[in-house]
Amino acid sequence: MTDFARLLAPYVRRLSNMVARGTVSLVNAGTKMQSLQLRLLAGESKADVEHFEPYGLTSHPQTGAECVALFLDGDRSHGIVVCVADRRYRVKGLESGEVILHDDQGQSVYLMRGGIKLTDKAGSTVVMQGDGSGTMTFVAGLTINANSKIVGTLEVTQNITSDASITAAQDVGDQGGAKTMAGMRSVFDAHTHSGTDSHGDGFTTTPPNSQQ
Repeated sequence: MTDFARLLAPYVRRLSNMVARGTVSLVNAGTKMQSLQLRLLAGESKADVEHFEPYGLTSHPQTGAECVALFLDGDRSHGIVVCVADRRYRVKGLESGEVILHDDQGQSVYLMRGGIKLTDKAGSTVVMQGDGSGTMTFVAGLTINANSKIVGTLEVTQNITSDASITAAQDVGDQGGAKTMAGMRSVFDAHTHSGTDSHGDGFTTTPPNSQQ
């Protein structure tokens, strides 16, 4: 080794020690800055390595996930993890510009080119089409625990069941709107009965005294 090579050797070692690739063997998600135990190349192991994550976004990596660690100034006693990836669960086939937030269970928030799609592990979805329309599909049903107001026309393709009263500010119709509650009241309030009494005389009753 030349004198020049010997002079550079400490710096070369530091540079080569600054970046390492490895896998996650243990996660401590209870600390203020998440810490990881790593298994680096050549069997090297590092414990309590801080995992730097973007503000507002955190995750708990699975054991076996891959990582890139930086060691400041080449000091292998002081490392930080700047990226954790897991090829086992990465969603493939995205179009240019698309983004997806996902886990290992198939749940995701998918920012598609044509809208946004939320999916849970049961396969239920909420889809916003990007044109102002959307659909919700819940495989086991949906319960809304809130006072709700729908502004616009509500179309229901199946039966409606209520555990309490139904109040309408205007008319209620059935048979496709051919018959209405107001129409039924009008018929009842004006109806009469005709017949023949015991003397054989015909009669017609007056409308009901109690109007609906």
